[in-house]
Amino acid sequence: MILLENATIVTSEKEASGSVILEGHIIKDVLYADAEEYQYLLFKYRKEAGQIMDLTGKHIIAGGIDAHVHFREPGLTHKADMHTESEAALKGGVTSYMDMPNTNPATTTAMALKEKIETAKGRVRGKISFHIGVTNENADDICRLVREGDPQSGLNPEDIAGVKVFMGSSTGNMLVDSDSTLDKIFSIREKPVLVHCEDEATIKSNLNEAVQKYGEDIPFREHENIRSRKACIKSSIKALEMAISHQTSMVLCHISTKEELEMVRAAKIQNPKIKAETSCNYLWFSNSDYDRLGSKVKCNPSIKAESDREALRNGLATGIIDTIGSDHAPHLESEKAAPYCKAPSGLPTIQQSLPVLLTIAHQEDIPLTRIASVFSENAAELYGLNRGKIQKGYEADLVVFDLSKEFTVKDEDQKGKCGWTPYAGETLRGVVETLFVNGNIIL
Repeated sequence: MILLENATIVTSEKEASGSVILEGHIIKDVLYADAEEYQYLLFKYRKEAGQIMDLTGKHIIAGGIDAHVHFREPGLTHKADMHTESEAALKGGVTSYMDMPNTNPATTTAMALKEKIETAKGRVRGKISFHIGVTNENADDICRLVREGDPQSGLNPEDIAGVKVFMGSSTGNMLVDSDSTLDKIFSIREKPVLVHCEDEATIKSNLNEAVQKYGEDIPFREHENIRSRKACIKSSIKALEMAISHQTSMVLCHISTKEELEMVRAAKIQNPKIKAETSCNYLWFSNSDYDRLGSKVKCNPSIKAESDREALRNGLATGIIDTIGSDHAPHLESEKAAPYCKAPSGLPTIQQSLPVLLTIAHQEDIPLTRIASVFSENAAELYGLNRGKIQKGYEADLVVFDLSKEFTVKDEDQKGKCGWTPYAGETLRGVVETLFVNGNIIL
């Protein structure tokens, strides 16, 4: 038994002084200092504990659940792999992560997903799971898999975290533009449906205009205009309409505009199962950073205006934002050094996940209870996980951090394989000091 005493415990309900007791891989008890029996129970657990950690001045929050990562395996392991990126995740306070299906080959079949599960065994110290991807051709198979599994591959429905749909621009053959396919997928009740919303035709038109204007030398600041606000809004309207019609448990991924945020606010009235996800990328950076960072802030959807960042931060504070997905998407610096049309989109950022959120909370006077909600608790409920909350009986995945400490982000400190981050040089608040996964100290 491990006793974590005198900490500030952060949950979605409150931030308060207390102690947490771990037994095996489970949280045995949570004691708050203002409870009548606190001293009596603390004395009792002190006698029983095999290890006592005095966390005076420290905070405890549930380990992060990041449902939106690209760990690049299989097929792109020169950029990243499950082991290296899971190590980066731990440094960012993230103990559970769900990998997206646009790998090489894409994870669009039962066999491909089963192979990913086998590949991950023994290679990550946190908890990894996988989304399955939709194409125009596999909707019937996906519906069957989430309900029945696949006896031939040994895949069970519980092996599938969620169903990912690229409605609009995508990588490879994962663009879904068939209305009949979308109808089938949005009818799924067994799993969350995660959607990437950018309109392909709008993006192609914008890109053609940029090429005509700039030739091969397109400035990176044009990314916001190429993968435009209109492209996001147009695609998101369709997704939200379908989610309302089918009453889908849908996650609108990486929201980047203030308009989409307001659309979600309205849509939730008709379907409370609609969830809003954004990334720290859109909470921290704005279009003013393109000239400074160039391809290092080129991601899809694009980072937009300062007014969008302000609206998203307000959405974080008020509860419209439900979850934070890092959209951790590593590329080598040499790949990013290419001209606009050849430089790949995606940012390696998971190592900064919790510190960025804590820094934003400090800057905007957002209560840490909101950070607990978006960092783990809402995702735990959405995906039906017995972790992500500091409650009796939940898996003991916990982060101990020092909110009083600041640090400067450095490329050389990154654990991910690509070895850089767009946050390099930024000063962040909240140093992750200790991590527990299943009650074991792993950091």
